[in-house]
Amino acid sequence: MMRESLTVSQAGEARTIAAIRTAAPSSLNGDDAAVLEVTAPNSRHVCSTDILVQSRHFDFQYSLPREVGIKAVTQSFADIQAMGARPTAVLLAIATPGDLSLQTVADIARGIHEAASPWAAELVGGDVVKSKDLVISLTALGELAGPAPALTLDGAGVGHQVIASGHIGYSAAGLAILEHFGSRRAIPHDDPILQELVQWHCAPCLPVARGSVARAAGAASMTDNSDGLIRDLGLIADRSAVCLDIESAAIAPDHKLLHAAECVGGDAWKWVLTGGEDHTLLGTTDTRVPSGFNAIGRVRSLTSKVAVDVFGEYTDEPAVLVDGARPKFTEGWQSL
Repeated sequence: MMRESLTVSQAGEARTIAAIRTAAPSSLNGDDAAVLEVTAPNSRHVCSTDILVQSRHFDFQYSLPREVGIKAVTQSFADIQAMGARPTAVLLAIATPGDLSLQTVADIARGIHEAASPWAAELVGGDVVKSKDLVISLTALGELAGPAPALTLDGAGVGHQVIASGHIGYSAAGLAILEHFGSRRAIPHDDPILQELVQWHCAPCLPVARGSVARAAGAASMTDNSDGLIRDLGLIADRSAVCLDIESAAIAPDHKLLHAAECVGGDAWKWVLTGGEDHTLLGTTDTRVPSGFNAIGRVRSLTSKVAVDVFGEYTDEPAVLVDGARPKFTEGWQSL
């Protein structure tokens, strides 16, 4: 049991790494590099990296260190799943102030282990370094089994159904609740809806294997809702040179979002359209809707005369529409 007041500078590199390995045990961790077995024939490797910076991507005033670890894995594994692949391993690099407690680092690693375990994935290595700011970099590794192509942004075709798996707008609502009340403790404990939405922001949960299921069912393109529904679907529209026409009834804010909007004075539609960080899988398919997904719209051609710009004119540019028109909110998250 480590002392709560022990800092990473006091502990030193070896003890800090040991604390991480104890919190996230793996027989593959501890050497100069991890050696991973290929478990499926004709498989390909899939890799993705995400960076989380304290005060920009997370705040310990709102989130527990363990939840930060969970969130880091969720967003990285969502990218792997969006390719139709199965996450297999995680690499963690932490740049940390010397006065950060060793317990905080261990709890972040514990959250990573907890979130990776449902996939039978493990934290297999990484690095630690002293820094002015706390920065967490997570590299997710995955496996794409079999000869079927990966799910990419450029696979959408005219006539495809647009599909989604998971909540939309919950994370943005949770952040708005936290910002409104100022701290986790100030949120009414007798309001389970507000508590649930905050949990979705602090420690989002990604259902296991949804991306693999979609690929097996014949999905054609996929991404995840990390930067906002309109912004992320816009990547598919741009790369596939199509318009995605979303049905408002299929994405309308549910009673939980409407309740939260009333409590904090927010706009539930803005959360749905631009919120991001739900890591809902979004894609298109020209076959049946995969298990765990819902149809939310159609892919249309650039000449279908449903795409209208803000001046009411038709456009032949790739776009994401809602009920055939430009949505009110489009911004989404900007990293830079």
